[in-house]
Amino acid sequence: MDKLIIRGQTPLKGEVTVSGAKNAALGVLPAALLIRGVCTLENVPDILDIDRMKQIMGTLGALFVSVDRDTLQVDTTGVSAFLSTGDDMHRLRASYYLMGALLGRFHEAVITFPGGCDFGNRPIDLHIKGFEALGASVSVDHGCIHLKADKLVGAPIYLDVVSVGATINIMLAAVYAEGVTTIENAAKEPHIVDIATFLNALGADVKGAGTDTIKIRGVRELIGGITHSIIPDQIEAGTFMVAAAATHGDVLVKNVIPKHMESLTAKLLEMNVPVEELDDSIHIHPGTGPLTKANIKTLPYPGFPTDLQPPVAVLLMQAKGVSTITEGIWDNRFKYLEELRKMGADVQVNGRTAMIDGGKPLSGCSIQALDLRAGAACVLAGLVAEGETEITNVQYIDRGYENLVEKLQALGADIRRETGCFPESSQ
Repeated sequence: MDKLIIRGQTPLKGEVTVSGAKNAALGVLPAALLIRGVCTLENVPDILDIDRMKQIMGTLGALFVSVDRDTLQVDTTGVSAFLSTGDDMHRLRASYYLMGALLGRFHEAVITFPGGCDFGNRPIDLHIKGFEALGASVSVDHGCIHLKADKLVGAPIYLDVVSVGATINIMLAAVYAEGVTTIENAAKEPHIVDIATFLNALGADVKGAGTDTIKIRGVRELIGGITHSIIPDQIEAGTFMVAAAATHGDVLVKNVIPKHMESLTAKLLEMNVPVEELDDSIHIHPGTGPLTKANIKTLPYPGFPTDLQPPVAVLLMQAKGVSTITEGIWDNRFKYLEELRKMGADVQVNGRTAMIDGGKPLSGCSIQALDLRAGAACVLAGLVAEGETEITNVQYIDRGYENLVEKLQALGADIRRETGCFPESSQ
């Protein structure tokens, strides 16, 4: 296994281009299973989660051709199986989108329970509720979820809790359902809009994506032959914005949709970080004064993203005074703070709230990434710390960041990846 070695306290300077959105691509790829044909996807990130999704879909008969570095041709003509129970299912949370896609196309799906990062209870009951409302029967046997429907019929579905995964899964299943499906209290994240845009390009009738009410009018057939470009990754963009601010750097973050970043931009400005929004990029300028403490609560979009909570915690550690983070989405997403305490972070956690007494120096040591975004926080902590930081469990970081080491090196960071037999956590 690999590890990262970082020598910190170098301001990041230069330009960085954000890759395609992980969460959008992980929804669009299963959505391609709804057609019997070929489509072309541009701006696909080269990350571990995408590789795993391709492997899973490959076992079902999907074929993939890399047209260039970030363009992928997907051929689902030969897909005839609705059963997916391989080991990769346990390694990928987004594998549950196969439920909606396969149920929609074949009226049947058998999958193992999904995996992904461990930061609290992540049930799929809302997904099941949606499938049952459309007419599917659902059973669990030997660790597998079995969905089956003689036919799918549109229905009104109210989500008790805003759920990105359930919103997308119900959209996928409802595309072929007879009549109209209405999802109330739907999630509004940018990647939901992107997936709906892809479905509509195939011939689906999805309206209202990006609002809390989505209506899907079922169609008889979807047609391939289209080209779709994945939106930029909101979380990667935010990670580089925060990294620039934390290191007092001067970074132009390119291939960004500034509207997607508004909640982060507002907090950075509140913290005395100069932010300049351009058409498709955001420039983080070096500040002229000290960082200001802030209070943050994560919420569904357009609120502050939970996936940016760990990186922003590192930024708050640079601001003198006590800041708070309240985690409004997951019930156990502060485990990574134990790793940052080893570097000198002064943090206290009470339930879903973390209090950060900032303005105290961090010092490099050996730490481990406990999940994807926790891994990003470890990297940012290494960038601001005095001395050398060693990070293991980097396979978590590979799940969602394309060429992170190379991009940081291009900004002047002293970071390298070492390959060898290093101990990894069992997380």
